[in-house]
Amino acid sequence: MRRRLWLAVSVALIAALSLAIGARSHLLPTQVAENLGLRADISEIRARQRPLLTQALEEKGLSFGAPVHIRIFKEEAELELWVADGDSYALFRAYPICSFSGGLGPKLQEGDRQAPEGFYNVDRSALNPGSRYHLSFNLGFPNAFDRANGRTGSFLMVHGKCVSIGCYAMTDPAIEEIYVLVEAALDAGHPAVPVHAFPFRMTEARLAQAEGHAWFGFWQSLAPAYNTFEDTRQLPTILVQNAQYQLQ
Repeated sequence: MRRRLWLAVSVALIAALSLAIGARSHLLPTQVAENLGLRADISEIRARQRPLLTQALEEKGLSFGAPVHIRIFKEEAELELWVADGDSYALFRAYPICSFSGGLGPKLQEGDRQAPEGFYNVDRSALNPGSRYHLSFNLGFPNAFDRANGRTGSFLMVHGKCVSIGCYAMTDPAIEEIYVLVEAALDAGHPAVPVHAFPFRMTEARLAQAEGHAWFGFWQSLAPAYNTFEDTRQLPTILVQNAQYQLQ
């Protein structure tokens, strides 16, 4: 009886403590709250990054809050962040990817620890300021193409902390810049941030080297969108028809 009473009291105390900490998570040191998964307020990060990013953008003739576009290249371990400049996009910065899981090729199923390739859209609901990986946003895997091809998985992110089990991991300083710019674009009313994840820079020569690879056909289907953006610096309209990517 005493043991049951002790257990009941312990559970009640832990629950009360959890609620109290959660309600006052803004009073905890940032690192402690982040490790507990309790941080919800990133106003300090925004206040620090916004003036720096605004100045850096203005030096390139770009604006904070303008639409942004992200391109990811696995082989080069690089994430590019492009910002709208009138009717086209201009490269703002390229960031090294600390780590990504798996090798070249798409994600196929839950638990394969493979980072996805393809075309994704990040909307406001995908942002996670309380991430245990500093900051993160969900890529939206599986998309319509992935579902049409029977691919499964969840919570495929771009995040900080430099560790990956299926995501694209960045340094914390890099994810702060990327996250704040993505958030600013969405807050300005732009519905989503397109993210194009490629196995490598899809030049004609590099794609030719991949001929015979198991995923060569899939990679060929990604190439038209890559080439359109390379040629025009404008985003192509990408559809999924008959379980294949098609440009409109």
